[in-house]
Order: sequence, then structure tokens, then C-alpha cells
Amino acid sequence: MVRPSLEVADIFRDHGPAWRAANAGHVSIGQLGVMRAIERCRTAALGGHVARCEGCAHEHIAYNSCRNRPRSILGPKCQAGAARDWLAAREAELLPVGYFHVVFTLPAPIADITYQNKRVAYDLLMRASAETTLTIAADAKHLGARIGLTSVLHSWGSAMTHHPHVHMIVPGGGLSADGSQWVPRRANFFLSVRVLSRLFRRLFLDGLVKLHREGRLAFFGDHAGLADGSAFDAFLEPLRRTEWVVYAKEPPDQVRGRLFAGPKAVLAYLSRYTHRVAIANSRLIRAGADSVTFRVKDYRIDGPGRDTTMTLGTQEFIRRFLMHVLPKGQHRIRHAACPGPDPGASWETAIAPPTSPASAIRELLAAPAPAPDTEAADTADGPRILALPCPCCGGRLVIVAAFGPGGPPQHRPIPEAIDSS
Repeated sequence: MVRPSLEVADIFRDHGPAWRAANAGHVSIGQLGVMRAIERCRTAALGGHVARCEGCAHEHIAYNSCRNRPRSILGPKCQAGAARDWLAAREAELLPVGYFHVVFTLPAPIADITYQNKRVAYDLLMRASAETTLTIAADAKHLGARIGLTSVLHSWGSAMTHHPHVHMIVPGGGLSADGSQWVPRRANFFLSVRVLSRLFRRLFLDGLVKLHREGRLAFFGDHAGLADGSAFDAFLEPLRRTEWVVYAKEPPDQVRGRLFAGPKAVLAYLSRYTHRVAIANSRLIRAGADSVTFRVKDYRIDGPGRDTTMTLGTQEFIRRFLMHVLPKGQHRIRHAACPGPDPGASWETAIAPPTSPASAIRELLAAPAPAPDTEAADTADGPRILALPCPCCGGRLVIVAAFGPGGPPQHRPIPEAIDSS
């Protein structure tokens, strides 16, 4: 694997100490933990292992990753491995049906309130979007079926500004109320985005008012006056009349008239969203002593002008990246499912995938269970193999030795940063 010429870790290592000093007392423990993890990720500071190629005997040293899962934001170098692990765990849960990609976005006027109240507001966003989808799908006027879904919280836009929204993957159908049959969606259509938008708006705003009355919201800066109930109600009133953005489409392979080529393809599509970080190393162009330039997309433009670049001061770049660290214990990926036939049951949003009658659904669809991953099974008790191929001949790299933490992080400092000192 070729190391990118520039990484977020390089920027943190070269400029992180000065940023921490300049912002002392205004940086959370979680943000400090993320910085430290990214700075040490895949360096000698975390130890590693030696692998030898079965073909040409080339030896390759690989350093351990930080596996920064507890902070709910993966470093740019951990996302690929984490996505692979997640895909393997989720594959058996996918059904042989078409899927839809649905996105729920909060309007800009309440983005600051959401940022100042991450824990409760993000939780409300994920619950309101899930309840909206499950409720409308269960309505006989729309789909009339019990469905399940997987939703992923994103808090960033392309420029790493605060842009809270939820990506959701939903099967194109569900179980009938009594569980006796599969109810498919209509061709090329899932649920009305206008209906979804209006219920989502009501559920989120009602939930926000409830949080305010319970004293669970905090307000700072220009929003300090919203601590007053009347001022808060007046602030929300225009938002009750505007259209909120909900987007739904079939993933590309389905738009062309065919289903995904099996569960792996569905999950591969979803993993683009589940394990994204605020910015990937591949988007970085250059970094100097005072600025960072990276690629961005202007989603307001449809055409060649959409792809452009942005340059931020190094301090601002670090600040924007760390804006998206979630509170400790908060999870970005959640699963939800409609309740069973019991009329007293209620839908539940959970961290783990919902217990769904996948085997019963497969029987209704006359579809076989997914085949086991025989390659993984064959190597489970055998030698440990690196995921990447030999850089010399492409052969398998077998781990032959491991070593513990061996000193400070080793990296290539940004040349401009050295020149300016």
C-alpha cells in the first residue's frame, strides 16, 4: 500500500502542539484523545508486526492502527479496515431485495443549537428520522409494512463545516402487519419525500421543545437569549413552515434496472457512508506552515464546476476537523425496526442491529441464505495474513513476528513547516 504524500496525521503532528497550546482550556478530553490517536496511528509508537511474502520472501513492516472507535470518529487511516470489519459482520443481515438511500438534513438555523447540544440533539435527530421512516412505511396509505433500517450520523459538509444529517439505507419493502407476507414497494418509488419531510419536521421540533422545557438544552454566544421559553418558541416558529430537506433515491446499480449483485454490493455502497470521516487523506493537496489546501464539492452546482479546492488556515483546519468528535459513548451507526404484531409494542432504536425475522423473510421471498465466507473460514485457524498484497510481487504477506511500542511516532514532517522554523 502506497502511503499518501500528505495525511491529516502529518498536519496534527506538525501543528497540533501549537494548536493545543493556543486553545488550552477550550479543547475537550475527547478531542485531545482523537488528536493523540491520529498522531500515533500506524507509527512505531503503537508497535506493529513483521510480515514475509510467501512468494518472494520480501519482508514488510506494518505498524498498528489506533483503532479509535471509542471516540466515535475514525482516523483517516482506520476507516478502510473498520469498514471491512463492519461489512463482514453485517453481510448476513441483508435481504435479496432492492434498497433505498434516504437522507434527512437539519436546516441551517438550528445547526448551531445542535452543535452546542451534541449529545441530546444528535440523539433526537437519529430517533426522529428513524421514527419518521418506520411510521410512514407502516401506514397503509404508503407502504403498509414493517421495515428495518440502518442509519448513520454525519455532522460535516464537504468543507468540514457543521452540517448535521443522517444517511439511511432501507429495504424496498417489508413484512405485512401480521408477518405473513412480503410487501414490496412500487417500482422506482419508496416513500413520498414530502410526507417524510413534514413528519420529520414535526417530530424533531416537538422533541426539541420537550428538551428545552426539561432544561436539557444549553445556549451560548449569540443564542444565549434562547434560554427563555418564549424566545425559543418564536425562534422555532418560522421553521415549522419551511420545507425540510429529505432526499431518497435508489443506489446507482438499481437505477439502471437491476438489483445489487448480492449483499456485499449493498454493504459496499453503505460503507461509503458508515465509515467516512470529516476529510479523507486523499482529498488533501498541500499543507504549509500556515495553510492547508484540499478538494471540496459544491453541491449547489450540478456539473463540472462542482469539484473545486479550498484553502484554510492550519489552525482553522484543525478546529473544523475536531468539531466532529462526538461525545463519549455516542454512536454514529444505529439500527431500527418496526415492532411485531403485538399492538402494545413500540419501535426501538438500538446500537446493535435489530433482531429481525430475516430467515422468515427469506422464506417468503424464496431466497437462499447467504453463503458463508469460505475464504475467511479457511484462514481462521491458519497463519495471520495482512490485508494488503506484497509490494514486490503481489503475493500473500504472512505475519512472522510482532513488536511492541518502540518510541516516538515516525513521519515525514511537512517541508514548509520545517523551512519556516
